[in-house]
Amino acid sequence: MTILQEIVFVVVNMDRDIAIKVVGLTKYYGKFLAVDHINLEIYDREIFGFLGPNGAGKSTTLLMLTTVLKPSEGTAYVYGYDIRKYPDKVRSLIGIAFQDPKLFWIHTPYEILIWHAKVCGYRGSKAREVVRDVLSMLNMWEARNKRAMELSGGMRKRVEIAKVFIQKPRVAIFDEPTAQIDVTGKHMIWDMIRGLRDEGSTIILATNELYEADILSDRIGIIYKGKIVAVGTPKELKDTIPGGDILEIQVEGGLSNGLLSRLEGYREVSKVELVDSTVKLYLNRVEELLPQILEDLIRNGVKVKSVNMREPTLDDVFMHYTGARLKEED
Repeated sequence: MTILQEIVFVVVNMDRDIAIKVVGLTKYYGKFLAVDHINLEIYDREIFGFLGPNGAGKSTTLLMLTTVLKPSEGTAYVYGYDIRKYPDKVRSLIGIAFQDPKLFWIHTPYEILIWHAKVCGYRGSKAREVVRDVLSMLNMWEARNKRAMELSGGMRKRVEIAKVFIQKPRVAIFDEPTAQIDVTGKHMIWDMIRGLRDEGSTIILATNELYEADILSDRIGIIYKGKIVAVGTPKELKDTIPGGDILEIQVEGGLSNGLLSRLEGYREVSKVELVDSTVKLYLNRVEELLPQILEDLIRNGVKVKSVNMREPTLDDVFMHYTGARLKEED
């Protein structure tokens, strides 16, 4: 089979709705296993969130997808092109904003982005126009002539992600896109990422921020110690938590083992946790069961300080699948 025939074969046999197919992707650094045989599919024109703590393998996975790092085992296909066999073609399809901005310290944002626009194929007035538009959207136009060394961390981060918005690649990767960015800037960048998706790009978002992953991602892959432990929409992942509701009761002094066992005995309760002075129950029909639980606690001499009812969060999902809190791991 010729190279051309192989390319046609791979492309034709890929599902048209799948932008990226990851097959057994693995990376060792010496004996350390950083990415552990990941299998994953990312759909065309979706925002896919990689959620996990620093060191979980997010950045290493992205660097393999972009052909910056060579996999130790396995491979991935980007719109049908094997990252091992056709790295040049893969790089032409992907743009990435790195976690740590890659800037020349003596250059200005305008100089850096004009050069980047020309690399992406813009010329003359078109290059100047697209750079002005993106810098203005990121509230960086007034700072365009400052040297990179004079910029704050958040401003340097905006210059880094501006490169992707100028390029508008078929696959846009953002590694911690709003780190060091203020709240107003975060919402602005999230809107710009959604807009890029609406224009036709497939988005990969690597983050350790729960709220960012929740509101921005169409689907989320939870990565922990190099493994993908769960994939789904935010709602699907939350629905996997045993019991549909979470009841948090802050008490004075803790609970006896006997009383904890009694709470675990309720048919509607799936799980009970005691952390410091807070009892957390995963359960169904919380509205009906709450009066009975409070009556049990008070009858047994427990002083209740506060009660909170809520739906599961992505932090609860992370805890369910990994046994750790994302904030603690981070």
